[in-house]
Amino acid sequence: MANIKFDGGSINFDFSVSLVIIGGGACGLVAGLAALSEGIEAVVLERDETPRGSTFMSSGFVPAAGTRFQKAANVIDSAALMSADILAKNHDEADPAIVATLAEASGRVIEWLADDHQIPFELVEGFLYPGHSQMRMHCTPRRTGEELMSCLLNAAQKAELPILTEARVTTLHVDEDRRVHGISFERPDGSIEQIGCDVLILACNGYGGNPELIARHIPQMQQALYFGHEGNQGEAILWGEALNASLKDLGGYQAHGSLAWPHQTLISWAVMMQGGVQLNKNGQRFSNEHSGYSEQAAKVLVQPEQIAFNVFDTRIHEQCLQFEDYRNAQEAGAIKVFDSLDTLANELGLPTEAVLNTFREMQELQEHGETDRFGRGFTAEQALQAPYHVIRVTGALFHTQGGLEITSNGRVLDNQGHALPNLFAAGGAARGVSGSNDSGYLSGNGLLSAVVMGALAGRKAARSVAWHKA
Repeated sequence: MANIKFDGGSINFDFSVSLVIIGGGACGLVAGLAALSEGIEAVVLERDETPRGSTFMSSGFVPAAGTRFQKAANVIDSAALMSADILAKNHDEADPAIVATLAEASGRVIEWLADDHQIPFELVEGFLYPGHSQMRMHCTPRRTGEELMSCLLNAAQKAELPILTEARVTTLHVDEDRRVHGISFERPDGSIEQIGCDVLILACNGYGGNPELIARHIPQMQQALYFGHEGNQGEAILWGEALNASLKDLGGYQAHGSLAWPHQTLISWAVMMQGGVQLNKNGQRFSNEHSGYSEQAAKVLVQPEQIAFNVFDTRIHEQCLQFEDYRNAQEAGAIKVFDSLDTLANELGLPTEAVLNTFREMQELQEHGETDRFGRGFTAEQALQAPYHVIRVTGALFHTQGGLEITSNGRVLDNQGHALPNLFAAGGAARGVSGSNDSGYLSGNGLLSAVVMGALAGRKAARSVAWHKA
């Protein structure tokens, strides 16, 4: 339950700290590390026994421009180019000031985490994700969100950042000026504890796990599988409503059109970007697979039985073995291999002639240098060859992208455009940079908002504390 109590000026808290951060995912941990770098004490409150959040379930890719990792790979990138890519994907619906700020700060934040906190970032090379004009995805060696979270937790431990786990925040205590004076949180045994604070950061992600809010804001995904963290219940949205905060782009979300089914393992969209295709149960392609994996989820979900088949070849298979999630899918038996299209169709129960026609069409498009009716072209370099690899997949909702409207340093704004006195938000709790629907999501936008805005909000909140105490 997300409550607001207007008693902040009178309550006696159990203890107080300068900065409280609600949420122990990547956003909250980075915000805490950033605050510590400014010399301000902070504490992170996490509802789970072990901090994981949505980051744990992601691929762990953080986009950033102008890093030394890019320069080492001879990748020429800039904040301006990155901003242009983000705005092009969201059709200029996002706040351009925040987009520019995130792009400008992204390289510095990645290098700060690598240098000061030993996060072993490396550049993902070999292919571009939809909408990105340069290779700018940064990840840890295993290329999983689980590993990124482990690295951040190790960094937090070394920095002596206090993290209170199994602490579900239920109430914000505010005064009549909407200044937050502290919070109440519940322990697993039902006991209630209270912490006072000078400044509060909401890093508690979105509302993907709240069916009521999904029905209200994203009704088209009501029946979709939710493949996000169950703790994403939308507390930030509910607290914001009670404080008359401005809420933006609540219809924005990130989905994925390639979740192995029934194994429920994320299959990298690199499969599509390197030449793979998706067939429905009629043996036909139904979209431009290069448009983006977020909007592809809705396209998969309207296919027969809400199922599609990722079809690719050994070349792509070998390239995707660098992804741990893909290796996990292989170990789970999700990947089937067929020596011919006839065998593929027969074994999967697809109409053989339809499958053959689909591949004939792709070959003809390649030979004539033409695009298909969906706008996708085919090149000889990416032509699929037997044996064929197939993964049965479905579409799923991963996390929401709308939330509290913020300034470019994370200050929460009210409905009149004024900053609330001491409330910050970042990551999934805040309005992201993906616009108002699923098509505006550019690969990595979620962790861009979590990691980079987390760092910016953490530093600004720390400086706000210092100013408040001066």
